[in-house]
Amino acid sequence: MTTSSQAPKRSSTAVAVATALILAAGAGGWLHMQRASAADQAPAKAAPPVSVSLTTVQQRDLPLYLAGVGTVTANASVTVKTRIDGQLDKVGFKEGEDVKKGQLLAQIDPRALQAQLAQAEAQRAKDAAQLLNARLDLQRYTTLRGQDAATQQQLDTQKALVAQLEAAVKTDDAQIAYAKVQLSYTTITAPISGRVGVRLVDPGNIVHAADANGLVVINQIDPITLLFTLPEEAVGTINQAQRDSQHPLKVVAYARDSQDTLATGKLILLDNQINTSNGTVQLKARFENADHKLWPGQYVNARLQMNTHGEVPTLPAAAIQRNQQGTYVYAVDAQDQAFVQPVKVERIQDGIAVLVADAALKPELRVVLDGQYKLKPGTRIVESKPAGAKPAAAAAANPEAKGSTK
Repeated sequence: MTTSSQAPKRSSTAVAVATALILAAGAGGWLHMQRASAADQAPAKAAPPVSVSLTTVQQRDLPLYLAGVGTVTANASVTVKTRIDGQLDKVGFKEGEDVKKGQLLAQIDPRALQAQLAQAEAQRAKDAAQLLNARLDLQRYTTLRGQDAATQQQLDTQKALVAQLEAAVKTDDAQIAYAKVQLSYTTITAPISGRVGVRLVDPGNIVHAADANGLVVINQIDPITLLFTLPEEAVGTINQAQRDSQHPLKVVAYARDSQDTLATGKLILLDNQINTSNGTVQLKARFENADHKLWPGQYVNARLQMNTHGEVPTLPAAAIQRNQQGTYVYAVDAQDQAFVQPVKVERIQDGIAVLVADAALKPELRVVLDGQYKLKPGTRIVESKPAGAKPAAAAAANPEAKGSTK
């Protein structure tokens, strides 16, 4: 009985041991297969390099300027009016043409004033004749008085008559001069050189000195001026730049729509007070305008160049990124891996970021210009170079791409 009861126990133990061995062998095989599979899949999961556009840090002598918006105005503007009343006989100009100072513009009927001048000259001749006779009588009375043949009263009366006629002649001279001036007003000449506008009165009309519109407007457009405004905070900087410079500060006018350079001139006025209503100060610049790219009433962008900034590190503004810590760029190391490079931006102008000099900002440092959103530190990159197209990095780095003020 005892021997038969131990046999089933030994059989159960053997089965359990065998089952455990089989399970262990299966688990070991499964682990081996997983490791082999992971080893096979590891190379397939390696991230491919990210295609980006690159640029490099460049040292440039970039000028500092202040930008504002202004209106082109004529260097001088004159509304030509008549100074007398009369009929407009003729006009000596064509609308829209250039005229020279002293050129005939209009002629008013002079006949009435010519008659007044002749009348004044005749009156002078009459008074001059009477004066001559009175002086001869004075000589006679003086002789007779010396001979005691005339009284002192007669002599004094004759002296008074001579003085009276002398005054009359002087009055006649003044009347003649006045008549000549009035007659000269019948011929209207250009007071300045410039371009005439629309003719406001046609020949045959009666014109008056009190007319508000006048005959024509002359605008001097070569040279021409530009009035523009800047914030009041710029006044101190401008004054300092004027003291430091031996020449007037340069002003560049740009088209509002295309940013094309229209003209380059010089600053001639910094207004003597700040407009308290809007906190701006007005400035005036003068431009040579022989090609007439500037026109009175035209709105343009104005840039006042303060000084030469000197050699500074620059990057295209598109390369600059921002986060809570400040501004940075994605730079690329020798192993073509991206890393974060903090930078400090002094200003941005014409699409170019001027950076504060730093030892890490070497001219040969490669910086990601486009594609930053796909990067993180350590990402491998490859530079994209579209066939048949200028690389974006070179185009963005070109200082002439967007109206450099240099």
